Amino acid sequence: MLYQIYESQRSLLEPFADFAQAAAKLYGNPMNAFGQVPFAQRAAAAYDLFYRLGKDYEKPEFGLRVVDVRGVEVAIHERIEINKPFCELRRFKRFSDDPATLTRLKGQPAVLVVAPLSGHYATLLRDTVRTLLSDHKVYITDWKNARLVPLSDGEFHLDDYVNYVQEFIRHLQAKYGQCHVISVCQPTVPVLAAVSLMASRGEATPLSLTMMGGPIDARKSPTAVNNLAMNRSFAWFENNVIYRVPTNYPGAGRRVYPGFMQHSGFVAMNPDRHAKSHFDYFKDLLKGDDASAEAHRAFYDEYNAVLDMDADYYLETIQTVFQDFKLVHGTWDVKSPDGVLERVRPQDIAHSAVLTVEGELDDISGSGQTAAAHDLCTGVPKDRHQHYEAKGAGHYGIFSGRRWRDMVYPVVRSFIASHHVVPVAPAESEAPAPAPASRPARKAPRVASAKTPAPAPAPAAVARTRRPSAKVAPPKRAAAPRRKA
Repeated sequence: MLYQIYESQRSLLEPFADFAQAAAKLYGNPMNAFGQVPFAQRAAAAYDLFYRLGKDYEKPEFGLRVVDVRGVEVAIHERIEINKPFCELRRFKRFSDDPATLTRLKGQPAVLVVAPLSGHYATLLRDTVRTLLSDHKVYITDWKNARLVPLSDGEFHLDDYVNYVQEFIRHLQAKYGQCHVISVCQPTVPVLAAVSLMASRGEATPLSLTMMGGPIDARKSPTAVNNLAMNRSFAWFENNVIYRVPTNYPGAGRRVYPGFMQHSGFVAMNPDRHAKSHFDYFKDLLKGDDASAEAHRAFYDEYNAVLDMDADYYLETIQTVFQDFKLVHGTWDVKSPDGVLERVRPQDIAHSAVLTVEGELDDISGSGQTAAAHDLCTGVPKDRHQHYEAKGAGHYGIFSGRRWRDMVYPVVRSFIASHHVVPVAPAESEAPAPAPASRPARKAPRVASAKTPAPAPAPAAVARTRRPSAKVAPPKRAAAPRRKA
C-alpha cells in the first residue's frame, strides 16, 4: 500500500514540478518582462529549488565519451557485453588511431568492476570507471531496476548474484586469459564468495581481488546501517519494508525493497547536511555562482536516482551478511545454477592477490570490516596481501572524488600492475570477440554439512604496504585463444 501512496504522491507533484521548472526559466531570463520585475532572481531560485525537490530522477548516463591516456585523447564506446535478466555487463571500449597508444591499450589489464546493488545505480561509480580507463580495460556490472523486470523473468536471490559474478569473471578470462576484480561496498561479500567457490572447484581465479569499503565482517566497528540490520528481526524487514510493484511498471506484482525507502534512509542519516546543501544551492543561484550550482545538480542527480531491489535478494543479504555473519562463520552455502549447494570457503583461494581499502571516516562500513577479508583468505601467501586506509576519506571518498583519484587510485593501480601476468597470446584485436568459453568441469560439489570446518585461524597482522616477493612465482594460466585480425 505504501508503494501505491508514494506513486500517487509522485504523480500529483509531477505537474507542479514541471510548472516550477517553467517558472524558474521565465523569471530567470532577463530578456523578458518577468525577468525584470523586483525579486525576479529570488523567484527564479525558489522555483528552481522546488523543481529539484519535486522532480522524478531517472537513471543517469555514464556519459563517458573520451579519456586521457598519457596525454592522448582516446574515444570511449559504451556497449552491453552480456545482458542478464537483472544485470548488464557493460564494457567501455577504447579506440585510438595512434599506433603507439593502441599498442599500449591492448597490453593493459582487464578489470571487472562489481558495482553495488544497494539502492543506487552503477553510475555512482562513474568517477571510478573514468579513472580506471586510463590504465585498464574496464567492465562494470550495471544492475537493473527490479520494478522494470517482468515477473516472467523469475526471482533474484543472493545466490544468483554470486553466480552472475562467476559468469562475468569466466567471460573475461575466456576473452583475455586473465582478469582482475574490484568490488565496491556491498558486493565485496558476494564477490569473495564467488571467487571462493571457483577456487574450491579448481577453476582459475582472478589475478587480484580489490575490495573497497565493504561489510566482510559487519561485527567490527558497527555503523548506524549495521545496527539497523542487526537489531531488527528478519520478520520485521519482511513485514515492514517489502512491497509489491504497482501496475504502472513492467515488473508489476514483483516483491521489492523500494528504492525510495532506501533513499529516505540515506537522507535520514544526515538530514542537517542535506538541508544545508539545498539552502547553499539556493544562495548560489542568487549569487550567480553557476559552477557551484551545477556541482550541486550533478551530485543530487546521481544521489536521488534510486532503484528497487528484488525482495529475496534484499532479505537474504540482510540475513547472511548482517545477522548470521555466514561468511566469517564458515556456514554459507550457495546454490549453483544446476541446484547444487556449495560451501563458501575463502581459505581455498590461493592464487589471487588481495587488496582491501577502507576510509578513515567511513560511516557505512566501519573500520576493520573490509580488512577482515585477510583473516579469511588464509590460503593466499602473506606477501600477496595488502591493506590501505585512506586518511580523511568517508565512504564515497574511497571511490569517487579527489581522495579517490589522488590517494586511493595510485595504490589500486600499482597493486594490479604488480600482480598482472602478461598473457602469451596476443591481446584482444578489433575483431568481434568469441563466445564465452564453456563452463569448466568441476570437482565433486561441496554440500552443506554441519561437519564442514570453519575458516582457518587468522594469520598475523598484514603489512599495509607489503609487496609480492620475487621468490613467489605467479600462477600459470592457459594462454588466451589466438584471434584473427
